[in-house]
Amino acid sequence: MDVTSYLDGEAETFALQALWDHLRGQEGILVSSFLPAFLPFLTHLLLCAPFLMLDALGCICQRIHCYRISKSTEPTSLRRWLECFCRILLNYCTTVLPATALLQHLRSPVLPELAPSCWQLFVEVVACFLLFDMMFFGWHYSMHRVSWLYRSIHHVHHQNQIPFALAAQDASSAELLSLLLLAVTSAWVVGCHPLSEALFHLLNSWLAVEDHCGYDLPWSLHRLLPCFGGAPHHQAHHSLHRGNYAPYFTHWDHLCGTYIYYDVENEGTRQ
Repeated sequence: MDVTSYLDGEAETFALQALWDHLRGQEGILVSSFLPAFLPFLTHLLLCAPFLMLDALGCICQRIHCYRISKSTEPTSLRRWLECFCRILLNYCTTVLPATALLQHLRSPVLPELAPSCWQLFVEVVACFLLFDMMFFGWHYSMHRVSWLYRSIHHVHHQNQIPFALAAQDASSAELLSLLLLAVTSAWVVGCHPLSEALFHLLNSWLAVEDHCGYDLPWSLHRLLPCFGGAPHHQAHHSLHRGNYAPYFTHWDHLCGTYIYYDVENEGTRQ
């Protein structure tokens, strides 16, 4: 059994190294200022596509509608999706993309020859999420408690009382930049391998979309891992404009007394 486990570990390491060698072959693209600028935007759109389909089909299929967290409301209209897309595109083109390109240019990343081990990849990604979750909680809580921060930065994000997937990025330019800084800082403090950092950013985008999707699906991460709040947790925050300040995990809200439970069946909340 030990030999089998060793061989499995060697195979996983070899697969990661092969992947990393292939990516390093595109080093000119990877370290350019343009890929990190455009990739998050395109990734966000692709991750939102399944939920756009659910909203479109939900108008004609009640089977889909029953998975909505807010069953008393209709699925998000295509018009709202389009309006949200235009706002996000404007923010990215005028602020986020130039800032990301500048940050990438200043960082001048160096790609190591060796890929991380599977264990290193796992530990670094988890560490990034725990650190990001803590910093996001503090920043999010501050934006709600300090009125001028809420008015000047955060109120744009709360125009969607019933969130939908694309609305994860529907925020002011200042807030989008602050979240970018938190994510990059998390990876920098942990000292991530570039492959670990890329996986962290990809999963971070997915979890943000899932948090705002408006659906409580059987395979959602919060159903598989109780330590995650998921879409019901975040929809309670949007509905009440308070509580549930952490983006993914729930331990900070429990520790600080800001946790609000959302009853999906009865569409109600309780602390």
